[in-house]
Amino acid sequence: MRYLLDTHTMVWALTNASQLSANVSQILENPSNQILVSPISFWEISLKYSLGKLLLEGITPEVFPSACLAVDFDILPLDPHIVATLHLLKSTHHKDPFDRMLIWQSILLKIPLISKDTMVAQYASEGLQVVWH
Repeated sequence: MRYLLDTHTMVWALTNASQLSANVSQILENPSNQILVSPISFWEISLKYSLGKLLLEGITPEVFPSACLAVDFDILPLDPHIVATLHLLKSTHHKDPFDRMLIWQSILLKIPLISKDTMVAQYASEGLQVVWH
């Protein structure tokens, strides 16, 4: 099965796996699952790091793409159609454009999003599937 990681899930998987639930850890460790990361997450990490809103210990934002590949996470291509159609996501439970873009990618690609953000459940009416941790 394919899964898309929310940004915080990806960061925790790479830097502090103890933050992940047993269920999410099993999903990530199962070799039959394809774990996907969006380039949007790298952008979010870099921006929030530069603004001082994200503290990273012993790692800098530019390390995340290669770290993902090193643990066999696949990086999604940034699809211009998905980016250009974000305005079609009618629900506005999130104001953060990074969250909205990840939710939209998950909906359009029909890939469950692994997240700890309880607000994402409000997008179920638009087709979002969520795995909680």
